[in-house]
Amino acid sequence: MSTISNSSASATASDVTPAPAHGSHAHDKAVPAAGVDESRVAGHWLLARMGKRVLRPGGVETTQWLLDSLAIGPDDDIVEVAPGMGATTRLLLDANPASYTGVDRDPEAAALVGDLLAGGNRRIVNAPASETGLPDNSVDVVVGEAYLTMQPESVKRRTIAELARILRPGGRFALHEIAFAPNDIDDDRRKAVTDSLTSSIKVSVNPITVNGWRELLAEYGIITSDPHLTPLHLLEPRRLLNDEGVLGATKFVFNVARNPAARKRVKAMRASMRANAANLQAIGLTGRLSDDG
Repeated sequence: MSTISNSSASATASDVTPAPAHGSHAHDKAVPAAGVDESRVAGHWLLARMGKRVLRPGGVETTQWLLDSLAIGPDDDIVEVAPGMGATTRLLLDANPASYTGVDRDPEAAALVGDLLAGGNRRIVNAPASETGLPDNSVDVVVGEAYLTMQPESVKRRTIAELARILRPGGRFALHEIAFAPNDIDDDRRKAVTDSLTSSIKVSVNPITVNGWRELLAEYGIITSDPHLTPLHLLEPRRLLNDEGVLGATKFVFNVARNPAARKRVKAMRASMRANAANLQAIGLTGRLSDDG
């Protein structure tokens, strides 16, 4: 485990760099996996390479719902799992928490988010989310977006167990992932949808149902409230505009249009999401760790 930080020990919580205005890309820079060909790179990094900065399945709407539910304040120690391009990181820092720790196993992604950090008690840990190395009962809030869906069940379990371990009793947990629909979807349909997404995104995709997510969290003492559900419209025009703003969406469309390999991949991802729309949705869940831990 390694830690990247741009903060000084003498800085205070008020020394956080303000989040840029909606649609701003002031922190644009090279994205991870820059040397991997467009035909093979993981879908989320391909989208980032084309200029997309919001890579969460339910978009800004679901992330904002999570943050409103969490009501993060200046007394909260928070952990963000797999911050990605840092879109949510900026919003979390804007809440001026007592401390912020990002956890990302990808050193390039960790360095990218590390560049956003300023002020005291802000750091990024280069480690798997299932092995954070953080102390027991040391944080008030854990936020995880678009990470667990890509993990097999065994890693989902290890990760949730680890995140429950570092939460204080009564601590808040937020999850933003992909869920199957309906809850009684049969196994053959699950496999067909999973295979379609994995083939187009070039990353293993392993959603579970809404009930499945809630039951899995409950096994580790995290009791959730009613979910926030939205269509998986990550690449649909209205969602692009809402997530990226007019300039960001225009930049993304222009970059995709002039890159044949990327255009083919993006069209395949969107086609897969559209073909399986009846069985896929974005889910936002918030909950609290029971007082028993």
